Order: sequence, then C-alpha cells, then structure tokens
Amino acid sequence: MNPTRRTVLLATGAGATAALLPASPATAKPKAAAAPPPYASYWYPDSLPSGSPGAGITWRSLKAWSAADDADLAFNAASVPLAARFTPTPANTTARSGQARIQSLVSFGPTASNPSQGSATADYYALTHWSYVDELVFWGGSSGEGLILAPNAPIVDAAHRHGVPVLGNVFLPPAAYGGQLQWTRDLVQKDAAGRYPLAAQLVAVAEAYGFDGWFVNAETGGGNAALATDILGFLTQLKALAAAKGQRVTWYDSMTVSGSVSWQGALNNQNRVFFQAADSMFVDFRWSSSSLASSGQTAGQLGRSRYELWAGVDVESNGWNSSVNWDAMVPSSSAHVVSVGFYRPEWTRNHLPAGRTPGDFHAADDRFWSGRSLDPARPDPGDTWRAPAVSVADRSTVTEVPFASVFNTGHGLRWYEDGKVTSTAPWNHLGLQDRLPSRRWVVRTTGQRPSVTFDFADAWRGGSSVLVAGTLDAPATLDLYATRLPLSGDTVVELTHRVDSGDVTVELAVATAEPSGPGQPYAYTYFPVAGGGSWETSTVRLTGLLEDGTVHGLGVRLTGRGGAVKWRLGGIAVRDGAAQSPATPADLRVTGASGGDLRFAWRTPSGGGVRQYTLHRVLPDGTRRFLGGTAQRAFFVGGLTPEGGEQTARFELRAVGELYTASDPATVTHSW
Repeated sequence: MNPTRRTVLLATGAGATAALLPASPATAKPKAAAAPPPYASYWYPDSLPSGSPGAGITWRSLKAWSAADDADLAFNAASVPLAARFTPTPANTTARSGQARIQSLVSFGPTASNPSQGSATADYYALTHWSYVDELVFWGGSSGEGLILAPNAPIVDAAHRHGVPVLGNVFLPPAAYGGQLQWTRDLVQKDAAGRYPLAAQLVAVAEAYGFDGWFVNAETGGGNAALATDILGFLTQLKALAAAKGQRVTWYDSMTVSGSVSWQGALNNQNRVFFQAADSMFVDFRWSSSSLASSGQTAGQLGRSRYELWAGVDVESNGWNSSVNWDAMVPSSSAHVVSVGFYRPEWTRNHLPAGRTPGDFHAADDRFWSGRSLDPARPDPGDTWRAPAVSVADRSTVTEVPFASVFNTGHGLRWYEDGKVTSTAPWNHLGLQDRLPSRRWVVRTTGQRPSVTFDFADAWRGGSSVLVAGTLDAPATLDLYATRLPLSGDTVVELTHRVDSGDVTVELAVATAEPSGPGQPYAYTYFPVAGGGSWETSTVRLTGLLEDGTVHGLGVRLTGRGGAVKWRLGGIAVRDGAAQSPATPADLRVTGASGGDLRFAWRTPSGGGVRQYTLHRVLPDGTRRFLGGTAQRAFFVGGLTPEGGEQTARFELRAVGELYTASDPATVTHSW
C-alpha cells in the first residue's frame, strides 16, 4: 500500500509511528493477586524494539507465547463456533450469489489498550451488516506497540453468530513508519529441522483464541529474493497448518518475488506464488479495470476462483462518497470480475461529529451497506454508491429451533431487562449482539413507507429495539428474518412488542416457501397478534401450516387506523416446547482484586444451552444492578466502590439460554 494513502498513527512509544491504523479452549488461570484490565493481545514476531515501551504498552514476543502462561486468555478466547450460512432468494434482481464476496478490513481500536470485553461507552463501531461480509480482518499494528494482532472475543463471537470468519493481522510496516527488516526475518526464521516455528505459533494462537486465521501483510522494504523465498516457505507452511485446524490465510499484495515491496494492483507473475500459497489475496488499490480483468483470468488459469481476489476499495476518508469504478469489480450487466475488499468501513462511525449517538451511527452504516434507499428490495438507481446490498446476496444463519433475538446491536445507552432499566451506564460488547435481520430494511406497502430503525431510547432486553414510525395509510409488511426453521405441530412464535403512539393492528407474517424469484415478496401467511400500549409478549401458534414444513421467512404486518404510528419490537422467539433455563454456573469466584477492580471466573454449567452470562451486583437495599455480560467464562469489572456502608459486596452470575431464560444465580461476595 502506498504510504501516502493511509492514516498514520502517532504511537505512544518513544518516537514511534504506525501505519495502517488500527488503531472454550481457555485454560490459563488469571493472576490471583492483582486485577489489571484485560486487553486484546498483540506481539512482535520475536525480537523487540530498542528502548522502552510507552505508557500502557507491553512488548511481547510471539515466539515466547504459550497458552498456559497467557493470563488473559480466558477473557480473550471466543466461545461461539462459526455458524453455517445459507443464501435465500435475493431481495432484488441485481444482487447475486456465488460471485463476488465482501472482505472488510476494520480497526476496532488501538493496538494497545483495546479492551477484551467491551467498555463503558456506546460510541463504538458495532457492525451489524454481517450478512454481506465473507471475511473480517482485525486491522491494526504499530511499530511502537506490536505487529501481530489477535482479534478480541466479542468481535469474533458476533461475527461467528452470523457465519463470518475473523482473521488476525500480521503487519510488517514500511521503514518510513518504523518497520525493521529484522522483524520480517524473525517471522520466517527456521528451526533445525527447517520448519517455521512462528507459523505454528500463529496457528496455535488462533486455535486457542477461537478465531479463523491470519491476514499477512509484509510491507517492509529492503528484502531480496532469498527473503522472498523464505516468506513463501513460511506462507506455505502457515496455510498447511492452518488448513488442518480449519483456519485460512489471506495475503496482501505488497512483497514481490524479488523481495522488494512493490504493490501490483493485480495478480501477476510478481505475486502469483504468494497467492498460490494462500487462500485469498487482497489486491492493492492500484488496480484498474484491465488489471482486474487480467487478474481474474490468471486466477482461472491457476485453477483458482477469481472471487478469491479482493480488490481494495479505500473508504477510510470518504465512505460512500468515494469514487469507485464499480463495473471493474461488480458490473451490473455481466458476471462479477473479482470480489471487493473494503479498507476501513468504520468511516461510518468515524466521520460523524462529536456527540454522535448509536442511532447516528446505524443510520450511516445502513446507508453504507444498504444504499441510499435504505431498502435492499428497492435500490435507488441514481445512487452513485453501489452498496453491497445492490450487488451481493445476503446470507443468514437462522436454521435451528429454538431461535430468539431481542435485537441487541452490541451497544447501548442503558441496559434493559424485561423492559426495565437495570443499568444507566452506556456500554458496548459485541459478544452480546443478537443474530440480526439480514435485510435492513425491506418494507412492502402501497402507501407511505414508514421508517424502520434500531432505536436506543427503550428496549425489552439489552440496549436496543426495532422502531417503526410513520403514517400507515396502507398495510406495511416488514421482512425480519430469512430462515430455514423446521416446523412441527408444537412450533410457536413469540413477539414482544409495544405501541408507543397511534392505533395499529399487528400480525405475524410467516412464509413456508421461498419467493418466486429475486426481488419478489414472500407469500406470507398472517396471524393476529395481541398487544397494547405496554410491553407485551404474544404467543402465536402456527396453526394451519405444514407440521413437517420449513419456515423460510418471518416478518410483521402493521395496519394503521389513521394518523402517525410508533410501534416497537423488543423480541422474537421461535420454539417447539416450553423454554428451559440453563443450569447455574459453577465455581464462581473472584480471581483477582485491586481496590474496586475485580476479575471473576467460573465454569460452564452442566447441560449446555448457554447463550451468554450476566453479572449483577446486589445492592444493600436488595436491588440488582447490571454490571455486564459476556459469552466467556471470565469477566473484569473496574471502579467499584462500597455502597450504603456495606463491608462486603455481593455478586450474582446467571447463565442465559437461547430463549433468554436465566438460570438461578451463582453468588460470590467480596470484602472491601
């Protein structure tokens, strides 16, 4: 990548700079005496920089890493397996399946001090449009902090629920940004048997942390053909070891066979051997229409898919205002040429002014992924930004019963339980994100189209709900989920909803077949839903549908009786029998304490069926305050203080099931 086209971060190490800004296998025991906050892990390959690290930075060697000695592994290891996905009939006639895919290179935070399990702010890049993404790269790296980044658990858990693999990042920066050729040589060092020990370490880290492989970006110049040969050998072994563990490797178009760094903007003789040694390649931004066409042809000649090439689209500075030759990648009138690699789409958050709210972010993110019309079923033909929803078919992971969602986006201004606020603190934790509707937002009506948004002013559980607002002068049908849910005689659907204003009739929409073709609506069967002016959970039995059939689509139909309407959807659940609560978590304990900073750990309850865990503090007056939730088996809480003259603080941990039923609490006390 050309250094003039990237953001440069001033690292906190002395005099260091960084380019390419980022900014349950866990068995290691947290330290017993202290309780430092856990952060996402980062390393140098082997040798460390000269001097001393800056404040808040820990220099580590990947070669020296071991899972047994990783004090933060329990906080950083993802727990959600990668879900299988299917492709429903596309919502419009231009989106295609089996052709171009989307890769997203995202910096979720700085290299150092990137919290392992969320933080106390709602201002976060809470990506929700997973249905268009095929690979997420945890972007970052800094010459003054570390070059190899492992993605934190919340991001991996959210991505995996939606079927998206997540790659860690190996960044060898240009010398102009502090890169040292020694770090490249460290990465490709061999042992006495001619093996590459750091290739094995990378695979071991990904397996222990529960993510899906590595993005390798060698941009430090000054190498020669011998070093390029070593890189190729390293990459070949890394791919072989990764494949054996179900992991993948993506190569960045930077180093060439001569060992020099020369971004090609194409697949050609200068980099094809590296592509052949990897699962896919990110093609640098220098591409042209002709270079991508030839790259696709070259991939085919190598026996590879042209869609294993990600053509870089730099949206870091201008987002949907970026000038992009879309027809060079995803033409409308012919087969797609290659796949698309978005560089830094977190612009949708970063370009917003100070004081931005979660609602501001989601409005911008919907515009980026769905297009200016904000409805994948009716793309705006005049929109110069060819949003992913226009070209790429969405995917879904909703295939098993029970299924439930409370439309939690993974951040919020407060925390709600059963419609009541149990914490007034803003928060983010993507690991608590639900499987969310893949098409946002498809609304079919012959009248005025209401607005549909994730809303953070109220929720049933978590931090958000779906708000439909507008004048319903004709019935409006909102698609919620594309599914493959098996039907039985006992299948019921529960909707938790509320009418905030206006007069509206609500019906559950259920489709037992795919639409007749791309862009066509589901042939829904409608079931009446009771409800009033307060949160209410209505249970709908799917009477009259084939007991051995399959639910292909879920939605709602709203019919107004004049005037403006505000209707809020707080939850949906599909089940065959009564909801069962998980067993109580075992062996809850405080494993580290420093003043009001505490580390908790526990064991998985018997019987499984756990979606996540919630931790509450029981106050002296008996009320419960939500402290946080996680899908891991360890959690950190900072800044606690005694309340009401208490000598000890009492904490309760509950396991939460797929249908949001909670276990009996495990309790532990901590003396101040």
